[in-house]
Amino acid sequence: MSFFELAKARCTTRGFTDKIIPQSDLEKVLTVGHVAPTACNRQPQRIIVVQTPENLTKVEKAYHLFGSRCVLIVCRDTRNELIRPFDQKCSGDLDIGIVCDHMMLAARELNIGSVMVGLFDPNIIRKEFEIPEYIVPTVLLILGYPLNGFLNPERHVTERKSLSDTVMYETYTE
Repeated sequence: MSFFELAKARCTTRGFTDKIIPQSDLEKVLTVGHVAPTACNRQPQRIIVVQTPENLTKVEKAYHLFGSRCVLIVCRDTRNELIRPFDQKCSGDLDIGIVCDHMMLAARELNIGSVMVGLFDPNIIRKEFEIPEYIVPTVLLILGYPLNGFLNPERHVTERKSLSDTVMYETYTE
């Protein structure tokens, strides 16, 4: 499938079967995340792969897992981020987003569903996994095989704003 077809086919999955992701497929997903670009190649991502029932229960204290048997806790190392000198904005969250996007597309290519979650309590994750202060739990990337299949890729035709509503050339216009 072309990249455009893959990008259209990627969708949020909120319901997973109990099928285990083969280690070789998980390694492919992680490897694609590993080659994702980050600001000045700082690579602030630190990923904790969670698959055991005991540790999945720990993650479930912070967010509902929709039956998933594999969660990636994607953290950022604050010691290794690029800070923009003009306003002190940190590149770490952007970097994590790029890494996760790469991994979600890789997962979809392997017929693995995903949902990227930022709305969870990082303090629970920090406590349950004994994560040091300079490592910030940023995203839960929940992976698995969709319980009810993937959404229709043509949903983008009817559920998206028109390109002219979101793209401007040369100047900002309302």
